[in-house]
Amino acid sequence: MSFFKKLFGGGGNAEPEGDKVLGEESYKGFLIKAIEMKAGSELQLAGTIEKDVGGETKTYRFIRADRMSSMDDLVSLALSKGRQIVDEQGDGIFR
Repeated sequence: MSFFKKLFGGGGNAEPEGDKVLGEESYKGFLIKAIEMKAGSELQLAGTIEKDVGGETKTYRFIRADRMSSMDDLVSLALSKGRQIVDEQGDGIFR
């Protein structure tokens, strides 16, 4: 029975851990965060974009194929990609 609980998500009391934020910035009313996503010995480009909409915090998560070993490069590129997404889509990312 425990196999089926694990398979279908039952029986676990652990909450999923939050993303480890490596860097963040405010941009045009949005909060962009570079988050840690390990891919083997490298870091994969990932982040979140947040905005308060009607009293509720909306979050958009993006993951790209780019991988790198430098955390500084990752943060810089993730924040840049977040700004690009905001410029291209604005509030439309939350639809």
